[in-house]
Amino acid sequence: MMKTPDINPTGSATPDALRAFLLHCCAEARTASRPQLVSISMTVDNLDPLAVLESIFEPGEPHFYAERPSAGFSVAGAEAAVEFTASGPGRFAEAKAFIARTLADTIAVGPVTEAFAGPHFFFAAGFSDDSTAGAPFPALKLFVPRWQVARMGDGTVAVANLLVTPDAPVDLMTAKVWKAHAKFGAFDYSRARRKDRPSAPQRAEEIGGVGSYQRAVVQALAEIARGDYEKVVLARALKYTTAEEFHPMGILNHLRQRYPDCYSFSIAGGRGQSFIGASPERLVRVAGGRMHTTALAGSAPRGESASEDAAFAQALLHSEKDLREHRLVFDAIVGRLADLKLTLEHAAQPRLLGLANVHHLHTPISVNLPAGVHILDLVGRLHPTPAVGGTPQAPALAAMAKLESFPRGLYAGPQGWVDHRGGGEFFVGIRSALIDGRTATAYAGAGIVAGSEPDKEFAETELKFKALIEALTDS
Repeated sequence: MMKTPDINPTGSATPDALRAFLLHCCAEARTASRPQLVSISMTVDNLDPLAVLESIFEPGEPHFYAERPSAGFSVAGAEAAVEFTASGPGRFAEAKAFIARTLADTIAVGPVTEAFAGPHFFFAAGFSDDSTAGAPFPALKLFVPRWQVARMGDGTVAVANLLVTPDAPVDLMTAKVWKAHAKFGAFDYSRARRKDRPSAPQRAEEIGGVGSYQRAVVQALAEIARGDYEKVVLARALKYTTAEEFHPMGILNHLRQRYPDCYSFSIAGGRGQSFIGASPERLVRVAGGRMHTTALAGSAPRGESASEDAAFAQALLHSEKDLREHRLVFDAIVGRLADLKLTLEHAAQPRLLGLANVHHLHTPISVNLPAGVHILDLVGRLHPTPAVGGTPQAPALAAMAKLESFPRGLYAGPQGWVDHRGGGEFFVGIRSALIDGRTATAYAGAGIVAGSEPDKEFAETELKFKALIEALTDS
């Protein structure tokens, strides 16, 4: 539970009031014998978080950006006031404990009840509980940004977070925060330069070699027929090389316009690489004590005419193979939440989710949460869903690890944030790529069940790659 002191520099916003507040925070740190996370929020005139991130972007600093235009929100955080990493099967429980400890030593002022006000913990979580040696991201990393700007509907909130020690340089900190206060109060976008996407790739390399994916699907179908598991999601990785460097801001500007129903995102760990994409899949959202999640599985292409598109959609709604695949995902979600004794609310039949390049079957699920259930309890149960892993989970994941020829890293992992109220939102990091200078490793997968055909599954991944490369490059 964070502290909200009576002294509030955002009420009488002057440098002297801010300095007095920071001196108070130093005294709190001395009393506690621990540093205090200080979070200062203020409502500001309408700002575009992506434009702000463009202005302050530094490739050697961590950042987190997520936007879903159809849901009316965007959030950007840069640099790190506090960081934490974890690995192993208990990584989400460890993160939950770290957040609780941090909030117990947090002093927050400003309109903390506003959406996206107060401290937020941004996550980059890998698909697997452990990362490979030399991986650009650990199995789980979270950070509280030094600077955060978010927009929800027509409201914008800017947040400054800093770690205050008993002997912190108060005058220097006052000057920095006051400068940021003035900057966000009247933001100057002139520093930002246009970031173009590279031209078409010069080379595309299939990780694992040509034909490796079809061979993996054939092997999976044999194991499914043998009864080893019901479904496994097999992914491909293509490494693209371009003449110019990729820049996450240029890609994000394209994604937000092209995929308004998706989570456009960029996550940087501070080592120069960015994990970027437009995911259609929410893992879980918690707001006001209510949980929202979605079963998403089964897909079909979009048509070039209204009639062709409607035919594809109708076929998907009646596809025995896709409906079976969707049911596996839905049943798994219900099963993994069973121990919480929740009465889930959902439609009787899956609905159509139409994106720019593909139709999906989806079933929204919601429920009021009992006291004591944290969003990370849900993330730990729901990840990985059969939509990105398989079912039954253990044999499917073992098969996936054997049949795929590359480590997934953040691909298909849960990405998102937790706020100081225990709410937050996580999406699944699919339709994504790891960009590093002039290379981008793009990922795409398909669910393999009885009745799957290797060439059709390969064609489905090709469709997803086509959308990705159109987003990554100006081709």
